[in-house]
Amino acid sequence: MASDTSSLYRRDSQETLFSLAQLDPSPIDQDKELPGDAMESSTSTLGTPMRSSTASLLGLGGSGRGPIFYLTRIQRYSSYTFTFFAGLHLANTSLIPLVYRSVPYSEPFLLMTRELYQTPVTEPLLVGLPVLAHVASGFAIRLLRRAQNKRRYHGDGHPGFWDRALSPKSSLPSPTSHASSRIWPVFSNIAASGYTFAVLLTSHVAMNRVLPLVVDGDSSNIGLAYVAHGFARHATSAHATYALLLSIGAGHMVWGMARWLDLAPPANWKKITFDKPTRSRRRRAWWAINATAVSLTLIWAAGGLGVVAQAGPTQGWLGSVYDRIYELAGR
Repeated sequence: MASDTSSLYRRDSQETLFSLAQLDPSPIDQDKELPGDAMESSTSTLGTPMRSSTASLLGLGGSGRGPIFYLTRIQRYSSYTFTFFAGLHLANTSLIPLVYRSVPYSEPFLLMTRELYQTPVTEPLLVGLPVLAHVASGFAIRLLRRAQNKRRYHGDGHPGFWDRALSPKSSLPSPTSHASSRIWPVFSNIAASGYTFAVLLTSHVAMNRVLPLVVDGDSSNIGLAYVAHGFARHATSAHATYALLLSIGAGHMVWGMARWLDLAPPANWKKITFDKPTRSRRRRAWWAINATAVSLTLIWAAGGLGVVAQAGPTQGWLGSVYDRIYELAGR
């Protein structure tokens, strides 16, 4: 009788479900083979056609060959391609000016490396298509995971979030109340910095590639002197924009590469890690990745802000060309 009375007032724990709902989902790779017993037990849990089709649709099935599987690889390898370009751009716009301490002496190196990544063939392959594929695949993965969450919490005959809110029995606790209210995947710091970096990068491309084509017909005269001319015209806004571009871009690239190399701690690791050795290891990784991102930002800024931005305006007819470009940009 006592056990029956206690069961009447028993409440299911919400902590496990709530914690799982807050985790940032990551793709599951099935490259490694499971042991025989584990494989049999995992396949036996996928007995119903609905659960099997859902997992297969979202790239989480036993074969691991759904849309998320391929989109994740597109996002991953496109970032590798852009990293190659970013390394060349870092050398041209920061390291070489930092060594020579002069914009005129550094310009020839920029012109030479343009033959590698600014031709009609290599520029789309190394810059344009990888950036578009990276952003589009990331957004598509979020949509697919949203569809997974919606089917999981709304498609199994359970009432939706608003149905519960308007129901007279909505005050009763439900094991799916937290989950049904979070359909979109967690917006991680890497994702937030990535979308912000995409906006800043688009502005950077417009200023250095699109507007020169509109005003001058080509961008052969655009180099470090053009950037220095912009800093001389509008120092405050140029420094602020450049600092945002460097800090957010370096942070996103370093953290993203650490995630691909399986070196980054999981999202919300401070809340979900309770084992002391694991917590210490993840804390060290967190500090190391942030230190790398800050170091990359400072190195890039040392040459860009410390040398190029201090070179002053360009004189003569070339300076007038630069003035027309910046006037068209409203700066």
